[in-house]
Amino acid sequence: MTLRIARILHAGYLFGCDGVEILFDPIFENPFSRNCHAFPDVRFDRERIRRLAPAAVFISHYHDDHCSFDSLDLLPRATPIYMYCLFEEMFDMLRALGFTDVRQLRTNEAVTVGPFKVTPREALDADVDALFQIQADGRNVLNVVDAWIAPEVAQQLAAMGPWDMVLWPFQTMRELDVLSPSRAAPFTPALPEEFIEQLRQLDPRYIVPSSCQFVQESWSWYNHAMFPITYAQFRQEVERALPGTQVLRLNPSVALAFDGAALVPAAPLDWVIPVGEQDLDFQYHPSRPVPHTADIARRLEALGAPESALVRQFCQDALAARFRAMTPSDSPYFDTVRIWCLKVYDHTGAPAIYRYRVRGDSIEAADGEPACGWLTEVPAVKLYGALARGEALTSMYLRVNDTLFDPATEAELDQAEVIEDPLIRCLFNGVFGAYQAAQLARLTG
Repeated sequence: MTLRIARILHAGYLFGCDGVEILFDPIFENPFSRNCHAFPDVRFDRERIRRLAPAAVFISHYHDDHCSFDSLDLLPRATPIYMYCLFEEMFDMLRALGFTDVRQLRTNEAVTVGPFKVTPREALDADVDALFQIQADGRNVLNVVDAWIAPEVAQQLAAMGPWDMVLWPFQTMRELDVLSPSRAAPFTPALPEEFIEQLRQLDPRYIVPSSCQFVQESWSWYNHAMFPITYAQFRQEVERALPGTQVLRLNPSVALAFDGAALVPAAPLDWVIPVGEQDLDFQYHPSRPVPHTADIARRLEALGAPESALVRQFCQDALAARFRAMTPSDSPYFDTVRIWCLKVYDHTGAPAIYRYRVRGDSIEAADGEPACGWLTEVPAVKLYGALARGEALTSMYLRVNDTLFDPATEAELDQAEVIEDPLIRCLFNGVFGAYQAAQLARLTG
């Protein structure tokens, strides 16, 4: 037996051993998760993917860049799906997609598939995701996916070594900073200290910089503001801290196999097709000018009349109903009456402006109020995407308080966090599986 590991895309991997293949977080789309474009670029041979017969699929969590029904739709419906998720609704949706063998993973409970023993391990946010320990052919591999690890769990994992390979989520995303770029604190790119400390504890022979193989649209300013860590920097920092460890980059389709004591190239995946230069690296330039939301909206598609009507109806009526149904914000900033301005930009860059008077869980229209104590800006097509397609916050180009208020308001804004934005809360608080639900409705028609 020889253990083979091949990269699909992002956190997606194929593990093969003794003629048995299993998949982890498979994504067969480009772009995926609405506007995540593979970096480096790839395309997929869907017909060859349809001929795959994996012995099992393991999914670490429900986020749309790890669990996509458009990708799973290409696989045989008898394929066992093992997923870490606390919400029974996700398993119901997988069954509704047609999968007949759907199982819920639990941390520290191993699953055996042929020569593989796969054990979910506890992630820092255990309500959302899990890590995977994969053992086969006498090898011990830790797939961290894109989770963080609690210090006590890192110690437990270190005791489970020695580790032949760790797939480590190398890229720290600045997803909150791009929501309010003018208020983002200065940042020097560096791996978090706990990354280095935990990798030292694990002390693997090989480390693969994993996850985050994507950028946004080619024109997007996010590409130089959201991804601060380069492959080169990751290699340099890790190999300096762990001189006995080798950092190996696995681009999409690339495969490696353990051959005795050595790790050697293996046949690439023939259904993942590289496009163009593959050894590209991220470029972090946070000082570049940030385009206005109106300019971004002009680059996006126009909404049709029914879609525009849905957005208007939401802003005029449904938003307030959702807001009142939620638990009030924890932020003391909203203990005082605030005028919230919501600007929704159409494809011409013209804004529709909605004003609300907000306090606690109270909200009402505040038309004609000239002052503004909280500002949210978003392209109309992205707001529609969140309402109708389950679009994630990281792809919405939503902007919060990216302006200068009067001195009194500025002084008080220190009490509030960007994530307390009323629109963000209305769209995402308590919402589960919206992306997959929209996919399921479309695929099952």
